[in-house]
Amino acid sequence: MNVFFFEFENIILEISTENDKLRGINFVNSIYEKKGFINKFELKVLKELKEYFEGKRKKFSINYELQGTEFQKKVWKVLENIPYGEHLSYGEVAEKIGNSKASRAVGMACNKNKIPIIVPCHRVVGKNGKLVGFAGGLAVKETLLTLEKGEK
Repeated sequence: MNVFFFEFENIILEISTENDKLRGINFVNSIYEKKGFINKFELKVLKELKEYFEGKRKKFSINYELQGTEFQKKVWKVLENIPYGEHLSYGEVAEKIGNSKASRAVGMACNKNKIPIIVPCHRVVGKNGKLVGFAGGLAVKETLLTLEKGEK
């Protein structure tokens, strides 16, 4: 597994790849020194993230692998299909997977998403558009949603 970093303003991402697949993105507070080189796939990951944060990329073409339960995979599939600049509530995601009472479980599946931004769990909000729950913190969630609205 290779680990490298991407930084945009106050957001630092620790990115993990293995065998030309994205394995994880974590929000971290600082960059630590990691020895190694960046391969062609990892350069593509960095390029696409840079384009996203510059407002030039709306969809990613990065190979990734997420491991989870069948329920989590259903939720993540819905997340992948939320258009750039839009959002759904946890309840709306639950309805889309055919279980309207599963909004709390949808929140837990979002929490287990190991590659935020690429699988855009930041596009899931609480009732009435309220910002709730996000691994990177609500300020980062707000930054990402604002970026996608073109207000930044």
